[in-house]
Amino acid sequence: MSGTNSTRSSTDVLALSVHGPAGVLDLHVPAGASSVDVATEYSRQANLPFVPMIYTRLGHPVAPDVTLARAGITSGGVLVALRADQGPVVTRRQTAPVAAELPGPLAARLSTLWLCLAVAGAALSGWLAAQLPTSSDLRAVTIALLIGAAVVGALPVGPRAAHRVLAVPAFAGAAAFVIAWDPAPERLPTILGVACLSAAVAAVVARALDRHAEEGLRVWAIVGVGVFVVAAVAALAGADAQVVWAILLLVAMLSARFVPMIAVEVPDQYLLDVERLAVTAWSARDRPVGRRGRIIVPRQAVALVAASGTRMVTAACVAILVVSATAAALLLREASLPVDRIGARCEVGLAGAALLLAARSYRHSAARALLCVAGLACWTTLAVALFSMANSSLTTTLAGTAIGLGALLMVAAVALGRGWRSAWWARRAEVAESACGAFAVGSLVLASGLFGALWALTG
Repeated sequence: MSGTNSTRSSTDVLALSVHGPAGVLDLHVPAGASSVDVATEYSRQANLPFVPMIYTRLGHPVAPDVTLARAGITSGGVLVALRADQGPVVTRRQTAPVAAELPGPLAARLSTLWLCLAVAGAALSGWLAAQLPTSSDLRAVTIALLIGAAVVGALPVGPRAAHRVLAVPAFAGAAAFVIAWDPAPERLPTILGVACLSAAVAAVVARALDRHAEEGLRVWAIVGVGVFVVAAVAALAGADAQVVWAILLLVAMLSARFVPMIAVEVPDQYLLDVERLAVTAWSARDRPVGRRGRIIVPRQAVALVAASGTRMVTAACVAILVVSATAAALLLREASLPVDRIGARCEVGLAGAALLLAARSYRHSAARALLCVAGLACWTTLAVALFSMANSSLTTTLAGTAIGLGALLMVAAVALGRGWRSAWWARRAEVAESACGAFAVGSLVLASGLFGALWALTG
């Protein structure tokens, strides 16, 4: 008798998932309930000002006078709650124009490629115009064109404004670089700092005009101000240029680990049940009877948070790539003393290894690829610096060793590719990444020229 009662009670209660304007709500309702009862319960718990209509997952309306059991709805079913004037049934004829207006994957990729080419063109034009004489008309025309492109690009008009506005700081920074250019090598950090500050100001202005590409413009502003602060402090303290490049490379390496922690911002109302927060534990056990009843997180809110975090992480990885590659090349160029060269090579090599190991923890393919390129860029600059200072016999030996190690690493990567994602390999990679980061921080003392300064003081 007890087994029969339990079976009957389990079949008389249906577990349903109701999707509506306030999100997804899981309900346990009797099988004899009607769609009006389900709509009323959803409206009460979601605190809606109206009672919605109930539809099946295929868009067919459920009659109000028919029970759920007679309508063929079983436990685990999915229902849709909408306003009576909305209606979920949309024909293909209605969706075709909307789909034609949305940018496809090919259009988005072409727009991204055009953005990269525009940024590269702005940087190249700024560098070439800076080499011209100060009184040159071509230099003045280039500055005017760069400023005009920044002003026009910041206007929030056009279907590709979200991509176009990301190139605005590059044009503003290139114009400032040409204006502040000085051929003295020791002034290069200050000049780049001024250019980055101009790019940050342009990003803030573009973000104030419209909120297109807010995450990318925020990264532009943060990186620009950060580079300017490091360069300005070093200039005021009378530090060498290699100090600036060593610090920037170290900050870029550490940012690869800390960016995911601060990129995703979830609103507090989706994380805390405010109505259950109380002074005593006894009141916290009571069921809340307020207007909200329970927290319902809309699916659109989750999608917006995930999309914003993805854009923020991708933009931050682009900044890490640019800063690390530039700082590594300039650090190896500025290190003049033997002890400084050893420290610079150690920092560049360890920073590249840390970036490559940090890329494994990124699930987003674009961010992971950008960090891998950043690590390989550091290693490439280090290899070029080593080969340029070696003789012919040593170059042949190093080339043969590199080819052999590359073939061995390729075989090992193919053999251990699946095991790399296991817990054992993850722990080893975490330890290796921490060790590379710690040794890179320690090599900053050598790379910054502190030992050379101490020797000059004691000598």
